[in-house]
Amino acid sequence: MYFVVAFLGVLLILIILWDAFETIILPRRVTRRLRLTGLFYRSIWWPWSGFIQRLTSAKQREKYLSLFGPLSLIFLLGFWAAGVIFGYAIISWSLGEKLNTSEIVNFWTYAYVSGTNFFTLGYGDITPIEPLGRALAIMEAGTGFAMLAIVIGYLPVLYQAFSRREVNISLLDQRAGSPSSPAELLRRHQSSSSAEDLNEFLSAWERWAAELMESHLSYPVLCYFRSQHDNQSWLAAMTTILDTCALVIVGMGGSSAWQARLTFAMARHAIVDIAQVFRTAPTKRHSSKGRLSPADFQRIVSLMRPDQGWGDDLNDAEHKLSELREMYEPYVAALSEFLVMPLPPWILSEATIDNWKTSAWGRIQ
Repeated sequence: MYFVVAFLGVLLILIILWDAFETIILPRRVTRRLRLTGLFYRSIWWPWSGFIQRLTSAKQREKYLSLFGPLSLIFLLGFWAAGVIFGYAIISWSLGEKLNTSEIVNFWTYAYVSGTNFFTLGYGDITPIEPLGRALAIMEAGTGFAMLAIVIGYLPVLYQAFSRREVNISLLDQRAGSPSSPAELLRRHQSSSSAEDLNEFLSAWERWAAELMESHLSYPVLCYFRSQHDNQSWLAAMTTILDTCALVIVGMGGSSAWQARLTFAMARHAIVDIAQVFRTAPTKRHSSKGRLSPADFQRIVSLMRPDQGWGDDLNDAEHKLSELREMYEPYVAALSEFLVMPLPPWILSEATIDNWKTSAWGRIQ
């Protein structure tokens, strides 16, 4: 019986170490058989987001939702440390390891000794006597030191990826409005740029989508990290680019559809893989009809080509646009619901002001 309990302790340690290895050192997998970190995040994200959404103030909701990403890293590291400590304590307790102490020895005594070994505190008030106990103490101290070293290298990688992601999101503010909008992006490019500039812009966002897919599949916790402004997010930026590419593909924007197709494919690939990581499957309730009403579509047509119109091809363009939207909108809508990140509008209202035009002392229009 005691050897069975000891085996369970060893199994717990191996599960924790393998999970940390997959999460930090070997992260590049969309799906994993062992999803301990995924289960950890889902178990704390649902109550956290559910409680925060009960707040009446939108600013307060966004503030507390933005705390989840950084805090979850601390919770995850504490979860791993607790698992290793209790694993070694279970092994020592089940094998009846002798300790140099005059106190009554129980399971919590072994847990205390395991904790001091893991964090290499070296108090020396309670120490193992037998060779096996000393060997376990050395192994646990090495495990704790190795996990600390891994974490030190883990955090800079995360924040570098987060910073690279946010640079392009901030640049989108001047080009597509706040919140970003595909109609506004195309309108501003038409008024001040050439078709070649739009192709270069979409090419840059193709690379951004590829980098985001690589970093956010490797470290899914980055998906919980939110942008500086309440009306910006990585999901809204990705959706805006997908919307823009869809409009260009059906003939709007005055640009070649080739680059738009490349960017659309890369962005959709990223969205679908991220949705697979979080198991946010597209369902019928995530209909694409709600975001773009027929009236808004007519406004976009008149905004893009006010003098030409679309004539007999308008119905075909609308149908083709609807088919393209069905390829990605159910996924972004599912992620939006899960991550509590609102999706951007297709076209902005006239009262909308860009973030760069606002400050604590007033606004300019």
